[in-house]
Amino acid sequence: MSWALRFHGVGNASAVELGSPMATIERDGRPWLTIDCGSEGLTAFLAHYGAPPPALFITHTHLDHVGGFERLFVSEYFDPARRGRMPVYVPASVVPLLHQRVGAYPNVLAEGGANFWDAFRVIPVGDAFWHDGLRLEVFPVRHHWPDTAFGLRLPGSLVWTGDTRPVPEQLRRHADRGELVAHDCGLHGNPSHSGIEDLEREYEPALLARCVLYHYASVADGQAMAARGHRVATPGEVIDLAPPAPPPRSGDGP
Repeated sequence: MSWALRFHGVGNASAVELGSPMATIERDGRPWLTIDCGSEGLTAFLAHYGAPPPALFITHTHLDHVGGFERLFVSEYFDPARRGRMPVYVPASVVPLLHQRVGAYPNVLAEGGANFWDAFRVIPVGDAFWHDGLRLEVFPVRHHWPDTAFGLRLPGSLVWTGDTRPVPEQLRRHADRGELVAHDCGLHGNPSHSGIEDLEREYEPALLARCVLYHYASVADGQAMAARGHRVATPGEVIDLAPPAPPPRSGDGP
């Protein structure tokens, strides 16, 4: 069984040419769990796979991460075989924000008779959740406002930070098994996002060597970070992942 991470987009909210930051964990070349649902990212996903994601995890609700939901509603709601079946894993504190952003528009269909979330199977999650037999971890990151943005860990395989400032304390705990770390990083930082100098200051070289950087502002900025010796993701890139660690045995924990 092979595992990989496919980047559908790697840019920040203004870098349309790089695509919205979104990726899919693949198992044996097929989509297993998709992270976020931005408009450009969803377009790239559909162009590659030819069908909507089988499952989503939402990191936070800025529109470059959830702007594809209205289009996804149409594909899910009007297909009886799919309606209400797609798992959408959402950190519990993010659920009301997601509803305000994409689900609260009155009378989602002009003819009535439908609720926005009828199209999906929304699953609020805490520190961890199970998907398709594997246990994933969720952890808070530093983006814009407390308890509004979260990272994701597939133990032994991948850590996806989502949009964040440096979080060394979280990665000491949630990236301690040699995982690939997909990390928010631009050439220049700001109060909501990491800059390359922030990561070089906050993270040890061994951790930086496992990082692949996304959410940057331009092709030139990506090239500048690569020139400093860092791995920088590009749209459509696929990176092989180590197989996930086995889930805990019964009795080992929740």
